[in-house]
Amino acid sequence: MTPANAFGAGADSSAHTGGFEFVRDLAKALAAGAIELPSYPQVALRLQKLLADESTDADKLVRVLGAEPVLSARITAMAGSAALNPAGRAVTDLRTAVVLMGYDALRTTSVAYAIAQLRHVDEYRSISHAIADLWRESALRAAMSFVLARHAGGFRPDTAMLAGMLAGVGELYLLARASRYPELLADPARFQQIVRDWQVRVAQSLLESWQMAPEIVEAIRGWPVAADDHGSNASLADVLSAADLFVSYRLQPELLQAAIAEHRPTLRLGLKAGCAQLLEDSAAEIRALQAALDG
Repeated sequence: MTPANAFGAGADSSAHTGGFEFVRDLAKALAAGAIELPSYPQVALRLQKLLADESTDADKLVRVLGAEPVLSARITAMAGSAALNPAGRAVTDLRTAVVLMGYDALRTTSVAYAIAQLRHVDEYRSISHAIADLWRESALRAAMSFVLARHAGGFRPDTAMLAGMLAGVGELYLLARASRYPELLADPARFQQIVRDWQVRVAQSLLESWQMAPEIVEAIRGWPVAADDHGSNASLADVLSAADLFVSYRLQPELLQAAIAEHRPTLRLGLKAGCAQLLEDSAAEIRALQAALDG
C-alpha cells in the first residue's frame, strides 16, 4: 500500500488530510530506518542490548537493573511467580531472580515495564487510556502464550511469552505517533485500518533495531495471517494466534471448542480437546503472570 491510496476519495477532509500525512511520514520513517519509540525508557533499551550480547553475564545485568528499582521489583516478582518458579523457591534478591528467569523472561518483563511507563508520559496524556488497554491486551496475550506453549510442547514457554508481549509493539508505535494527529485518532475506524496495514512492518523494524531473535521477528510477522495459513507445521505465530483465540473466549469457555474446530493455528498445535478445562486450570497462573508483569 502507498500513502496515496491509503484512504478512499470520499473521506472527511480533515481526517483524510491527517491520515494522508500520517501514512506519508510513516513511510518516510520506515524507508530511512528511523523507527523508534519516543520516551521509551532508556533502561529498557539498554537491557535489551545487553541481553543481545552473548558476553553479558548476570553481574552486568544486575548492575544495570539496580539503578531502576521499579523494574528490579517486577523482575523479582516475576521470578517468584508460580509459572516460572513452580518449586516455590524464595526469591529475595535481584541476582537470584536474573539467574532463575532466563533472558526471554527478562525481556518480557522489561517490555511490560516500558509500556507501563509510557502511560505516564505527558506527551501521551491524550492516549494514556489507549496505551493502558493495549498493555492489558499484550500482558494477557503474553500470559496465555506461555500457558499454551507449555501445554502444546515444541516451543519454549518463556519465548512464547516474550512474543506475546511484543505482538502489539507495532500498534503501540502507531498509537504513539498518531498522538500528534488528533484528527486521525478522532476516526477510530480509519486509524485501525492503518494499524492493520502497517503494524507488521513497523514491528519488524522496531524489533530488529532492538536486536530481537529472528524467531521472534518471524512470529510477529506471521501472527496476523496465521489463521489463513493452510500449512501443516506449527509455528510460534500459531501460538500467538491461538492465544488470541483463547483470550477472546476466556469468558465463554462453552463456545471455545466450536471456535477451535475452525481455527487452523490451534489445530496445528494439537490443542483439539479439553480446551475449556485448560482455560479453567490455567486461570490462576495467568492472573499471577499478569500481576507480575504489572508489578
